[in-house]
Amino acid sequence: MRRAIAVTVAMVLAFTASGAIAQETIKVGYLAALTGDWAAYGQTELKSAQLAVDEINGKGGVLGKKLELVPYDFRTRAEDAVNAVRRMIEQDKVYAIIGANGSGINIATAPVVNRAGVSQIGTVSTNPFVTVDNDGKVRPYSFRICFTDPYQGKVLAYLAAQEMGKKKAAILYDVGNEYSQGLREFFIKSFTDYGGEIASDLGFRGAVDVDFRAQLTEIRNSGANVLVLPNMGKEMALTIKQARELGMADLLIIGGDGYADFMWEIAGSAMEGTYWVNHVAPEDPAMQPFFTAYKEKYNDECKEFVNGVLAYDSVYWLADAIERGGKVDRKAVRDALESTKGLQLHHAVLTIDPADHNPKDKDAVILECKDGKAKFYKKVRPE
Repeated sequence: MRRAIAVTVAMVLAFTASGAIAQETIKVGYLAALTGDWAAYGQTELKSAQLAVDEINGKGGVLGKKLELVPYDFRTRAEDAVNAVRRMIEQDKVYAIIGANGSGINIATAPVVNRAGVSQIGTVSTNPFVTVDNDGKVRPYSFRICFTDPYQGKVLAYLAAQEMGKKKAAILYDVGNEYSQGLREFFIKSFTDYGGEIASDLGFRGAVDVDFRAQLTEIRNSGANVLVLPNMGKEMALTIKQARELGMADLLIIGGDGYADFMWEIAGSAMEGTYWVNHVAPEDPAMQPFFTAYKEKYNDECKEFVNGVLAYDSVYWLADAIERGGKVDRKAVRDALESTKGLQLHHAVLTIDPADHNPKDKDAVILECKDGKAKFYKKVRPE
């Protein structure tokens, strides 16, 4: 653990070393979990964002100025994220913030950024309340680059009921996580609309529970033929491994965009035959220049590729908005983000709905775990 923290501190220092002449740069805050259970996601996001910044600056920057990332580690804790965002805005004077990759984090920081008038772009923050309040009114300075949980839940239901023909589902979800709760809720609604039945609906405590055999035994006894995991990384890998150890070889296991490559290190071959809704496919030809550049810069594969791609394109989206806004101004940035239409990014064409600040008409990608890795299965856009 000491070594991991030391590496992370070194990363932050390296990424902030260029901050000596703040008036000559456009400061962009980056909120990432660089330590804790989400560290694999956060470290990939920060590296990918810095790659985009370096590319943009290498071509002259934005409006004649260089972009400068100001990263903070929120350690997967909402209170740390709120404090970090306050420091970015009040002390570092950032013009916008990218991150985080968790819905609960963006929901926690939304009141801060909206009071201060500083735009925040969620990368993989899919809960509807990231960009709208409890009354459905848009949060003026909250945006996202990913699709939402209602859509993702519908895709999951379509995958299970229509694509795979499984009409009896079990769900195992994190009772303390907004992302997990939201995705579960929207799956249930769409699955029943497709004629499916919920045979078992069980919870666990994220970052606490590591043994899911009791829940899995109940799921096995329920007669479910598909297990839905609306969670993130580690717990899903443990669940899959334990399910196969209990002899549940024929149970179809599917999940959302919480999939991560590091899950193979935990679950091994048990990952084979699982399916995941996602935002991008690693085989997409349009993304190969990114993967090549990432490997050249960091001498490593971009393992958590969804986080990497969405972080990378978030920087390009923000740079485009600053350019279109015509001046380095927080309100101008907000207005340009909201009016984004037909922007060709690397992973998709982006159009933002001003009513809710969500991307419109983005295809969902289905990944199949096969031969030791997640591979493109198909794109879907269920009606």
